[in-house]
Amino acid sequence: MDTYPNISDHGLIGDLQTAALVATDGTIDWFCSPRFDSPSVFAALLDQRRGGHFRITPGHPDYITKQLYLPDTAILITRFMTPDGVGEVYDFMPVAPATATDRHRLIRMIRVVRGQMRFELDCCPRPGYGRERHTLKVYDEGAIFHGDTVDITLHPAGDRVSEHTEIHAADGDIRSTLNLAAGQAAGVVLDTAAAGHAVAPRRVPEDEILRMLDETTRFWRRWTRGSRYTGRWRETVARSAITLKLMTYAPTGALVAAPTAALPEQIGGERNWDYRYTWIRDASFSVYALIGLGFTTEAEAFANWLRDRVVEKAGDGSGPMKIMYRVDGSSDLVEETLDHFEGYRGSGPVRIGNGAADQLQLDIYGEMMDSLYHADTHGITVGHRGWSEMSRVIDWLCDNWDRPEEGIWETRGGRQDFTYGRMMSWVALDRAVRLAESRGRPSHQTMWRVTRDSVYQQIMDRGWNRDRQAFVQHYGSPVLDASLLLMPLIGFVEPRDPMWLSTLDAMDEELVSDSLVYRYNPAASPDGLAGSEGTFSMCTFWYVDALARSGRLEQARLIFEKMLTYANHLGLFSEEIGLTGEQLGNYPQAFSHLALVNAAVNLDYQLDHGSGWVGPVLGQSTA
Repeated sequence: MDTYPNISDHGLIGDLQTAALVATDGTIDWFCSPRFDSPSVFAALLDQRRGGHFRITPGHPDYITKQLYLPDTAILITRFMTPDGVGEVYDFMPVAPATATDRHRLIRMIRVVRGQMRFELDCCPRPGYGRERHTLKVYDEGAIFHGDTVDITLHPAGDRVSEHTEIHAADGDIRSTLNLAAGQAAGVVLDTAAAGHAVAPRRVPEDEILRMLDETTRFWRRWTRGSRYTGRWRETVARSAITLKLMTYAPTGALVAAPTAALPEQIGGERNWDYRYTWIRDASFSVYALIGLGFTTEAEAFANWLRDRVVEKAGDGSGPMKIMYRVDGSSDLVEETLDHFEGYRGSGPVRIGNGAADQLQLDIYGEMMDSLYHADTHGITVGHRGWSEMSRVIDWLCDNWDRPEEGIWETRGGRQDFTYGRMMSWVALDRAVRLAESRGRPSHQTMWRVTRDSVYQQIMDRGWNRDRQAFVQHYGSPVLDASLLLMPLIGFVEPRDPMWLSTLDAMDEELVSDSLVYRYNPAASPDGLAGSEGTFSMCTFWYVDALARSGRLEQARLIFEKMLTYANHLGLFSEEIGLTGEQLGNYPQAFSHLALVNAAVNLDYQLDHGSGWVGPVLGQSTA
């Protein structure tokens, strides 16, 4: 198991339709094509022997490695320092067209900046999660791996590549060596296509590689300049924004929760889920974050994607909407186990698909309505058909808000009356009433208002635990839940309300570990799964925002700064942080970076204007 890199020892590259992880040792050990949610081409991150990888590493065993991004871009540079010289590998993917395509290009450019170096290259694809067979054909100009569903072409790149390269084919894989001196560059281009449509191999000239590098650099820097955030944590927020953009499927505007599957929440545990899909919840939070940064085009794309899901009403047991979808909006997410994969560091089972897709989670309606309300206040409005279907969803919620459900954390231990689900039902009704009033739209406002007030009163009567002097996870339970940190952020309670301050104090004692926050205690509230988990990065950023609004501004800033120390060397966050500070769960995690952006924007505002109310995170502008 020592052969597996840390989850945090990776950078992310992508082309806005799919993405790859590059480890600090120069290995691409996760890459799916043609989409985020497609079967893997390289998946050594989940099984070192069977998953497949694409490695470029120094031939000298004694080296130091560092990684960085080319500033304000998604171009990753892995630097190798050896006794013989210093070399760099530039990894990037030219941005794909706005329409869906089966063809994607991954470029690995090698250059030596000091001395001389020998590089070793291993390209060992294992398409279809390692379940597909492939054949290899080697040509003078490169090689093609022919698979059952995907073809992979390997093009040598650089003007002197033939003079400095030795290529060997063995057991369907390519292994080669490359010798370069200071000032010299070479590399390889990997093209993927649907089976039977392989790109012909050719030698790619160095000036063509440099042109693609320049075009990709200009794309990302032009996009990054669109941010209007100029606060205290500009570089951190910019990196989060780029990471979120990398996890966006451009043809539909859908944001995946993470580009990976089955990375464990506990090493050796069973909490290993596939996050390569679009959650209604994540997409809703992203609308606020992107509008706050000034990326209104992306926010509008997400809002349109949300409206399409409302109109199609694909849900069944989950209500009118499912809690998650594929990036193209389809809803087939059948969960299966890859028994032939051992899992990251032996953490099985390895799951693809997601059986939680059909769960009833009432909170998604509140998050969806809040984001559409926020978008509306910034000129991204809902048309007649969208409003009509949205009204039907709200009517359904009026009849169904008081049902037990699985909740925000997708527990598999049975349905409960979750306080957070009730609270977000209140949000859905409240925002629907506001939209109807502000736009003069037809609605059942009287019913919506009466139901909204009934939900509010029930939460105050049953969600409040007198013994704990706190709002609790679900009715009749003493268990606390970090999702309720959003209470003041979405405007359900005033941030100085004694009931809320008492709840915050209780969370301080039970859920907070220094600067880190657990989402809940599985031992006290069984969720149907074995094992434990780390602290949730998203919850820590929610905690920062809740502290600031509640008058504890200096503490909020210190915890925010502490939390940034848990980022990896590139500023990326996974889903969770373990006991020794290691990153756990799928990586990078969209929700972690969305919460970081929102906390930074709101904390900045309060540090400049004083602690208190700055508008709910999902409700109105903080300006």
